[in-house]
Amino acid sequence: MEIIHAVILGIIEGITEFLPISSTGHLIVGSELMGLPQSKANTAFEVIIQLSAILAVIANYKDKFHPRYFDLWVKLFIAFLPIAAIGFIFSDQIKALFSVRIVAIMFIIGGIVFLVVEYFQKNKTPETVNVEDISYKQAALIGIAQVFALIPGTSRAGSTIIGALLVGLSRKASAEFSFLLALPVLAAASGYDLLKHYKEFSGAQLTPLLVGFAVSFIVAYFTMKLFIRFLERFTFVPFGIYRIVFGVILLYLLYTGLISPTAHG
Repeated sequence: MEIIHAVILGIIEGITEFLPISSTGHLIVGSELMGLPQSKANTAFEVIIQLSAILAVIANYKDKFHPRYFDLWVKLFIAFLPIAAIGFIFSDQIKALFSVRIVAIMFIIGGIVFLVVEYFQKNKTPETVNVEDISYKQAALIGIAQVFALIPGTSRAGSTIIGALLVGLSRKASAEFSFLLALPVLAAASGYDLLKHYKEFSGAQLTPLLVGFAVSFIVAYFTMKLFIRFLERFTFVPFGIYRIVFGVILLYLLYTGLISPTAHG
C-alpha cells in the first residue's frame, strides 16, 4: 500500500465511520478504484484506522469519562449488549451475508428509512434533548435497533440514529449517543480482529499504518464536530438522499463489472 492510498482510505474512514452512510460501501469503492487487494497487510490497515476512530471519540468526549456520567455509561453498556450477543452467536452467518449487492441494496433501503422517519418526525418535539438524560428503556431500544447494523451496508451510525429518533431523542442527542456507543462496539470489533489476525501485522508496512491512523483520527475528530453543528440547523434528509444515490451508483458499478461482487473494504 502506498502512502497516498493510506491517506485516501484514512479520509474515507474518518468521514464515514460516524455519519449514517456506512463506511463499508465507501471503503469497498475506494479500495477497488485504487486497485487494492484484500491482502493481509490491507486487512491490518483497516483494523488500525478503525482503532483511530475510537480515539477520536475519546478526544471529542473526554468530559464524559468523569464519574458523574457513570449512569450514562451503564446505559451505553445496555445498548451495546444486543449487538454483542447477536454478533457473537451468529458471526459466521453474518459474514455469509456479505456481498456488494446486499451492501448497495441496504444503502438504498436505509436512505428510504431516513426520509420516511424524518417526514413523520418533522413536527414532533423530542422527549430527550440531552444525551445524558436518556432513559434505560430508550438505551435498550436503541441497542436493539443497532442490531440491524450487522447487515452489511446498513451503517452502525445509521441504525442507532434511527432507533434514537424513534424513541424520542433529538437529532443532536441521537448523533452523540451513536458516537459514544461506537466506543464499546468498535473496541470489541477491533479487539476481536486484532486477536484473530495479529500475525497479519508482521506483513504490514509501518509507514502507511501510521499515516492512515493519523489521517483517520484527525478527519474523524473534525467530522464529529461538524456533524453536530450541521444537525443544529438541518435534518438527516440529505443523508437519506445521499444513501439512495450512492446505493444506485454501487449497483451500477457492480453490474457493469467495474467493481467485483466479492469486493470488501
